[in-house]
Amino acid sequence: MKLVTVKMHWGEGAWHSELIDAEFACTLESTSYDTLVERVKVAVQDIYEVDFKYSGDIQFFFQSERVDNLRAQAS
Repeated sequence: MKLVTVKMHWGEGAWHSELIDAEFACTLESTSYDTLVERVKVAVQDIYEVDFKYSGDIQFFFQSERVDNLRAQAS
């Protein structure tokens, strides 16, 4: 079984993904978190099947974070 950890973070108006422990680099983005999760799964599966000739299970661990800023102004 291949284990893939994906770091997801919000920035500049979109969700961004970065593979942490895979055998290759893959960075994708989308304005929708759920859409990005599906895109990552399809892309990783394709890369393992086509580039590495891998047949077997792939388990994903998605880690997400979102940081927002705002300025408070006391009167």
